[in-house]
Amino acid sequence: MAYARTADGQYEFFAIPKPKRWRGLFDRLFDSMAEGRRRAAEREIAAYLEGGGKFLTDETEREIERILSPSSRI
Repeated sequence: MAYARTADGQYEFFAIPKPKRWRGLFDRLFDSMAEGRRRAAEREIAAYLEGGGKFLTDETEREIERILSPSSRI
């Protein structure tokens, strides 16, 4: 089967950009709270590593996990 061109360059086709999704108040609030917690955790990890002058080893990772973990199951 052969395909023939019927539009002889008369039409220009272009992609229509999708509109950005409008973010609600609770989405923005949740994202800002999560970002704040992430930054606080990074500061705490940096302070822990800076204070002891340690390298990031498996034992250090476990200690950081214990410090940052909210559960008391450990």
